[in-house]
Amino acid sequence: MTELVPFSAAPAPVQSGGGFSSIRSAAGLSRRAKAAIVVRLLLNDGADIPLEELPDELQAHLTKAMGSMRMVDRDTLQSVAAEFAEEIERIGLSLPGSMAGALDVLDGKISAQTAARLRKEAGVKRGGDPWQRIRDMGPGTLLPVLEEESVEIAAVMLSKLDVSKAAELLGRLPGPRARSITYAVSQTGAVTPEAVERIGLSLASQMEAQPIAAFDNGPVERVGAILNSSTSTTRDEMLAGLEEEDEGFATAVRKAIFTFANIPTRVAPRDVPRILRMVEQEDLIVAFSGAPAMGLESSVEFILENMSARMADQLREEVQEAGTPKTSETDDAMSNIIRAIRDMEATGELMLLTEGE
Repeated sequence: MTELVPFSAAPAPVQSGGGFSSIRSAAGLSRRAKAAIVVRLLLNDGADIPLEELPDELQAHLTKAMGSMRMVDRDTLQSVAAEFAEEIERIGLSLPGSMAGALDVLDGKISAQTAARLRKEAGVKRGGDPWQRIRDMGPGTLLPVLEEESVEIAAVMLSKLDVSKAAELLGRLPGPRARSITYAVSQTGAVTPEAVERIGLSLASQMEAQPIAAFDNGPVERVGAILNSSTSTTRDEMLAGLEEEDEGFATAVRKAIFTFANIPTRVAPRDVPRILRMVEQEDLIVAFSGAPAMGLESSVEFILENMSARMADQLREEVQEAGTPKTSETDDAMSNIIRAIRDMEATGELMLLTEGE
């Protein structure tokens, strides 16, 4: 939009005495007035024009130009529209024209390290809506802000997030802190848009100024993911070794791990039928057949109790006929079940319970 409506300093024609003018000729109209006519025409046709992306000054000029005119005759409208269409047709390619614009265009296309270095060298900040950038950040980045900032700032941030993400973050906070922030939300009615924008700019700059991590997840999550995909024997040996080296880290890894044994305590009963639709019948039979030898009967019973009685009876019969599979086969089948649950969690189809829920 900024390339197509470079408003000139000359205002639109206005009748003497402060009244509104009726435009009967395109001759002498400023580009600002022509832009106002084109915008009004597009809005009449239902076009969604992102005028909020224009600088504030240009938004003000456009509004004043539109407000200074009243009627435009058909010939003038057609002349202005034709001139506008001709200018568009002459444009071969539109480039940002600034380092800040180029970095915004290439966001996600070049590495985060390169983008951060170029921004620092050029001394430019990220453009666009800071709250949208904050909404795109992960819970791991947002949670420390809710924990460390004042409850007033945290309440504003919580109010600007998507409802689902706000609920997830609130659930991760300690009870007293969560209640304080929730109450502070009720006190945000008088906060001005300017204050909200300043808070967004400050928070976005603060979080984007943090050093870029080499890994997307922390060490606990990475080790937990590796052990999740390991055999039960390897997993037990690794956890035993971790406890000897660092008991606190080992405890955190145990909490991050989700295995077949964790199903009764981490999966809500209502989610079992949906999980079963994502799991192969053969994997269920092999996992259920090998579970007693691994001491995991409670997980099997939990699943059976939360499916239809007819399907549970059928599975029990097939398990009895199958016999005891090899440990490696049981591990593979259980891993497939856990992988299906993890995939559903990643897509938001279910939420695993935390300890004690």
